[in-house]
Amino acid sequence: MDEARMDGNGGGRTTSASTVGLGCTPRRRRSRLTPEREAELYTSVLDLLREVGYDNLTMDALAARTRCSKATLYRQWAGKPQLVAEALRHEKPATLDGIDTGSLRGDFAAAVAQMNELRMEQNTALMRGVLQAAHAHPDLLKALRERLVVPELSSLDALLGQAVERGEVPADTAALSYVSYALLGSVIAHQLLEDKAADPAFVGNYIDAVVLPSLGV
Repeated sequence: MDEARMDGNGGGRTTSASTVGLGCTPRRRRSRLTPEREAELYTSVLDLLREVGYDNLTMDALAARTRCSKATLYRQWAGKPQLVAEALRHEKPATLDGIDTGSLRGDFAAAVAQMNELRMEQNTALMRGVLQAAHAHPDLLKALRERLVVPELSSLDALLGQAVERGEVPADTAALSYVSYALLGSVIAHQLLEDKAADPAFVGNYIDAVVLPSLGV
C-alpha cells in the first residue's frame, strides 16, 4: 500500500454536536489488541510525534516505535491522521463522558479532578503543534474533528442536557450554545497571556467564575 497516499497532507455553536454533520464512528477493528497493548501503542505514537513532529512522522517509523507491523496499523486505523487522532483522544487529560454527579457544578468538578498539571502542560504543547499541522493537512483536521472534537462536544451536550433536565439551567439560556467556546477559549488564551499551559486550578476557577454564572448556576 502506498504510504504517502495513506499518510496524506493533511459565530456561536447553536446546534448540538450530533448535528455537526461528521461521522464519528471509529473504524471497525478486525485484529485484537488488548487495552494494555493499545494504551502502550498510543503512548509510543505520541512520544514519537513530540520528537519529530507530524510532517516527519511516517508509518514506517510508527511501526518500528510501536513494535507493530504496518499491515496491523493500517488494519486498525485508516492511516496516520486517524492513528494520531485516536492517540490524542486516548491521552486527553480529562473527559466529560459518562459524568453525572447530580449537579452541574459537581459534574464540572469531577471533570477537573481528572486533570493532571504535568499532563496538561505536555498535551497543550503537543496539541499546539498538531493544530498547526492540521492547517496544511485537511485529512488530519477531519480526523481530529471526527475522533476527538465531536465526541467531546457530544459529551458536553449531554452534561448540559442533564442540567436542563434537572431544572438547574433553563433550556432557553443563551449561554448554553457558547460553553464549548468559553472552555476551549480560556485554555488557549491562558497560553497566550501567561506563556504557559493552563493548570487544573485555573480551569476550575474559570468554570466557577465565568461558565457557571453565565448559565445562572
